Amino acid sequence: MTSGDEALLQNTSLFGTLPPDAVQRLAERAVRRSYGRGEVIFREGDAGDALCVVVTGLVKVYRSSPDGDEMLLVTLEPSSVFGELPTVDGGLRSASAAAVEATTVLLISRSALLEALRGSPELVDRLLRSLGAMVRRLTDQAADLVFLDLHGRVAKLLLRLADERGTPVAGGRALDLHLTQSDLANMVGGSRQSVNQVLNAFERLGYVELDGRRIVIRKPELLQRRSGQHD
Repeated sequence: MTSGDEALLQNTSLFGTLPPDAVQRLAERAVRRSYGRGEVIFREGDAGDALCVVVTGLVKVYRSSPDGDEMLLVTLEPSSVFGELPTVDGGLRSASAAAVEATTVLLISRSALLEALRGSPELVDRLLRSLGAMVRRLTDQAADLVFLDLHGRVAKLLLRLADERGTPVAGGRALDLHLTQSDLANMVGGSRQSVNQVLNAFERLGYVELDGRRIVIRKPELLQRRSGQHD
């Protein structure tokens, strides 16, 4: 355990409101693990014996088909918490997680989490909110696959990523994704080629500017209209 682990936990939405002594107890029982690019952190169907917090790097959470195709559910940056569900219900992992780049993760055992939950109604509330947000996100993704065409799904994804991790630049908002177009395709249920065509079409229309894996959102209001969202 390091003081850095305590600071990391205090910077998360889940553990940030715990008293310092409770955070210290969690940090003392936490274990750091490092993963190379592409290395699997856990697989769908594994025992869910620990909750994870991203220390450094980038993590993708995904589902796999029997044929090996992937659907990317979410990407997670430092201070993000993942793997909560099986630590609550005692079930198996419902998805897989892997390091997109060199990544360090803090593991908090199910027993340590349950002990903290018993001593903190506020933590219970935060955990319920976290699980609720996950259900809402997955429900939205399922609805998008049914009701939006590929252009709409890509537009909505770009707006969400810009909101979550975009940085202001002159005339827009930039996304340094660290993701391939195949990753983006897996997030919207399309092929890499079709997503590439959508992005190029958006660039021709002036909605975005493409620069490798960097995307600058130039006209968010038009992307919003294309995604079917309203002000």
